[in-house]
Amino acid sequence: MKIPVKYSAIVFAFFMSGFMALLVSGTLTLLNHGWGDGFFGYWMHGYALAWPVAFPAAVLAAPVARKIVARLVE
Repeated sequence: MKIPVKYSAIVFAFFMSGFMALLVSGTLTLLNHGWGDGFFGYWMHGYALAWPVAFPAAVLAAPVARKIVARLVE
């Protein structure tokens, strides 16, 4: 089953926000807790909190970012 192309912006935001939330939460977990015991649990907890914030933020920020980019490039 394929998703209709009209939803491509939402699907893109879903996956991009997921990857970004994973990387950022992992980086911050590493900085705050180190590689010690419980690292993965702390990371996944942070990720579970970050992604629900990152996804709507990406959906809302994308049109603004496109307008800014359109003004900056020829």
